[in-house]
Amino acid sequence: MNDISTINKDGLPSTISLIKTTAASLVGAVLILLTVILPAEYGIDPTGAGKALGLTVLSQVQAPEIESTTVESDTENVMTDGSNPLWKTQTVPRSDTKTLTLLPRQGAEIKSPMNVGDNFVFSWKVEGGLVYFDMHGEPPNAGKDEFTSYWIGKNQQQASGNFSAPFKGTHGWYWQNTGTTPVTITLSTNGFYGDLYMP
Repeated sequence: MNDISTINKDGLPSTISLIKTTAASLVGAVLILLTVILPAEYGIDPTGAGKALGLTVLSQVQAPEIESTTVESDTENVMTDGSNPLWKTQTVPRSDTKTLTLLPRQGAEIKSPMNVGDNFVFSWKVEGGLVYFDMHGEPPNAGKDEFTSYWIGKNQQQASGNFSAPFKGTHGWYWQNTGTTPVTITLSTNGFYGDLYMP
């Protein structure tokens, strides 16, 4: 049987009854927040109930990482996030050696078109002096100053390393003779890449 003080003359709950119910709901929500949600979601346990109920361990569980996969096609490769050591391609490895001579203060580039993940081992050596160099790449149809530098050096006589293309485009080197006599640069590459050319 309903308490008549909680019902008004229209048969609806009274204002006092609504305030009491709202306050009770609010208190219940705060208790659930303090004893269940904060310990389980965030590891915050102000009452100690989360630990007693074993809820704090839930905040320490991380979602498993989704393993990245390689998308393959005949024309372009997509790099993985590094978790897969295998890189596949339809092309065969190649080796090239290019030589160029630079007069004092003269600069020149050698580049290669590459797809994402294409890679090569390289080595270059200077005879006759030292050079400034910028190993860089740019995407297809790049603007005049749209490029990414990977390695810049001053007063260098040689360099070597391994390069893997982070994006589709042209990748290579710019050298400038910083001395007063001509220099000759010999570049050797070995790997998976397109034809070397001088723009």
